[in-house]
Amino acid sequence: MGGSGSTRRVTFEADENENITVVKGVRLSDSVIDRMKEPSSPSGRLQSQRRPPGAVNDEELKKRIAEELALERARRDSEAQKRRLKQEQAYVRDEFGKILERERISSNEHLTRAIIRERAATEEERQKAQRFARQLEEKDRELKKHDAYYKEQLARLEERSAQFYKVTTEQYQKAADEVSARFKRYETQPVCADLQDKILQCYKQHAQETLSCSALASQYLHCVNHAKQGKRNLESHVRSLMPANINSTDHIQQQSIGI
Repeated sequence: MGGSGSTRRVTFEADENENITVVKGVRLSDSVIDRMKEPSSPSGRLQSQRRPPGAVNDEELKKRIAEELALERARRDSEAQKRRLKQEQAYVRDEFGKILERERISSNEHLTRAIIRERAATEEERQKAQRFARQLEEKDRELKKHDAYYKEQLARLEERSAQFYKVTTEQYQKAADEVSARFKRYETQPVCADLQDKILQCYKQHAQETLSCSALASQYLHCVNHAKQGKRNLESHVRSLMPANINSTDHIQQQSIGI
């Protein structure tokens, strides 16, 4: 130790890359070796000038090697951290992209299902509208069919009614003409006119004794009743001469409606 100190010669060897040197099993770069070869102070430079070429203080070399190794490790750690950060960023971007892609696919699926549901609902409504339109058309055809049937029946009924009215009118007129021709020779005369005159004369003569005319009144009432009975018999005889279908209008109309 002391001023002379123990020195030893260290050999630097280059590897196959021509930029790495092995120092006691430690791999150093050229920049590290260059910095280690430079003296750290003027006194160091003087000592290096006095020492033989290639001689390096062992302690100083160890210190420099340790410092350079620490710097190299820090640089490598920094680069490794940067690589990890880039990897993490790439991973995050990849995962974020996957999430966005899944969200996009999910949104597209939801949109597709919504569109399908909407189309299905629209198709169902369209089919309902078509069925309703067909039902309306069928109902309209049925109503037109019934309307035509009723119009036909009404026309037939009106035709039959017109024919019946014509025939009835003709038959009635014919019967009336026959009755008029048969009974036109008979003249209408007052009923029991002679007894009526006698009663009036009796009431004038016996204004205070009306009971004196009671016998004439009885005769007059008997005569009037007899005349009424004769009139009813005449009317029955006239009706018997008229056609029977004149009084059957309602029955014929009911039969016409049922056709």
